[in-house]
Formats: sequence, structure tokens, C-alpha cells
Amino acid sequence: MISRRNIRVKVMQLLYAVDVMKPEKPTSAGGNLPKTLLRQIDQTRALVVYLLDNLVHIAGYAEKHARQLASKHIVTAEDLAFNIKLAGNEVIWKIKEDTGFQQVIVAEKIEGQIDEDLIKKIFLELITTATYHQYIQEPSRDKKGEAAMISFIFTNLLLTHEGFVSRLEELYPNLDDDAEMAEQMVMQYLHKPGSMHLEHSVAPDKWQYAKQLLETVLDKEDYLMELIRPKLKNWDSDRIALIDMVLLKMGISELLYFETIPTKVTINEYIDIAKDYSTAQSGQFVNGILDSIHKELISQSKIQKVDFRKQ
Repeated sequence: MISRRNIRVKVMQLLYAVDVMKPEKPTSAGGNLPKTLLRQIDQTRALVVYLLDNLVHIAGYAEKHARQLASKHIVTAEDLAFNIKLAGNEVIWKIKEDTGFQQVIVAEKIEGQIDEDLIKKIFLELITTATYHQYIQEPSRDKKGEAAMISFIFTNLLLTHEGFVSRLEELYPNLDDDAEMAEQMVMQYLHKPGSMHLEHSVAPDKWQYAKQLLETVLDKEDYLMELIRPKLKNWDSDRIALIDMVLLKMGISELLYFETIPTKVTINEYIDIAKDYSTAQSGQFVNGILDSIHKELISQSKIQKVDFRKQ
């Protein structure tokens, strides 16, 4: 389910936390850090499925609302004509039929975390919007329109609802670290339902990559810093963000020891992550240092792309 970029972010977050914990920082990749990383990845998967499940409940509330209107003491023709098209939204049904989604719902006991009062409030806000009325007035269903409706609920109502955000903060202590990543993953899923194997928080090959990246940075840190320090002469060391140093160590680790990842891909990925997760100057900083070290390693024929454990 989780992408290689997501893994880089999760490893970055864990290594940053480890650096902040100095001098308690472990001296090797032993201990429980890989288990901690896997647990954090699992938490991200649970957050994504919780967000999807709330969308399922909001769409399904259309039928419940129709029944409530029909059971009023004085029922109007408008009440009886309430449109339940949303409950049959094709994207929602694909989510519900996703066996991986259902497995995580059960394993993480997510149904018990759904706040039905919040579902009702968000649904009642939804049915006052022009987007919703335009959706139900369209008699046909098309793939683009179905996805657009659910995406609208997610981005314009769910993620902006103060009560729902508070609920997320209560349930998911990792929210600050995972919010942006989870939002991107949900949007990816909505536009291509079933594209993620939700039953697996991380595929075996990607878990091997994640674990190796974590272990490489920890085990080779002294050597990585030997490469980095000479390149910092033109930078104010007091203004270098700790997260940028973490990203440099990760990037150099990939340049040196990851056989299947092209060096250009590595450099571009870490520049983008620095721009998204660090300071305004971080993209330029990471770009400059990584590019300089890359050229130096090439000139010295040191980029062998061999797992450090095989040396």
C-alpha cells in the first residue's frame, strides 16, 4: 500500500526523532527501531482506512436520512422524494467491496471508532451544497463524476470539519506526521479504487527497502558525516535544519548502497521531500549538497551500488 516516497518520509520522521533523543540515540541499527518503523507504517494504514470508512458512512447516511424523512408525523412530497443517489455511488461500493479494506476494518476495530453524530452533521452540511445538488440532479453515473463527488466530501467537508479533525487528533497520535501523507493516499485511492492492497501496510520488497534504509543510515552514520561536513563550509551551520541533515544522510545512503535506485531518482526525491517537510531554503540546500557529493563520489568511482552488508 505504502509507496517508496511514503517510506522515505516515515524513515525520515523516525531518524529525526532518534536524533532529537540524543544522547540516548542507539549506536547501531539494533534494538526496536525497525519494529517502531513498521508500527508507524501500520498506523498510517489505519488512518487511511479510517478516513475511507467515514466516507462510506457519510454516503450511506443518505438512505438513513431518507427513512427518517419518510417516518415523520407529517410527511411532504419533498420528503418522500429525497434522492439517495449518493448511497449507490460507485466509488463507495468499490471501497466496500475491497477485501483489504474490510480486513483492516475488522483488524483495527475501526467501526467502533466511527462517530455517528459527526457523520450526521457532515451529511447535513453536504446536502446544502451546490456540488451535492448538481450531483443528484444528474440522472446518469459516470466514473469521473462519482469520484469527484466523494473527493469533494473528503477535501471540502471531512478534512475541514472542526469536530472531525478533533476526532482524528484523539484517535491518531501520529496525525501531525501522517496527515499530508494520508490525504494523498486517500485521494489516490478515490481516483483508482482498489489500487492499493490495504490488507498489506507495506509489501515485502518495500519493507526490505525501508528496513535497509533505516539500518544503513544508522550503521554508516560516521562515514556519511565524513562526506557531508566538508560540503558545509559555505553554509551557516546554526541555520541548517536537523531534518535536512537527516535527508542528506538518507540520500547519500541511497547513492552508495541501493543497487536498484538510479542516482538521479534519489536526488530528485530528497529535494522534493525537503521542500515539502523542511524550510523554504531546504530544497536548494539538499540539492546543492547531494549534487556536490554525487559528483565527488562519481569522480572517485565510489558509487558501487552495493548493499553495505555485502561489502
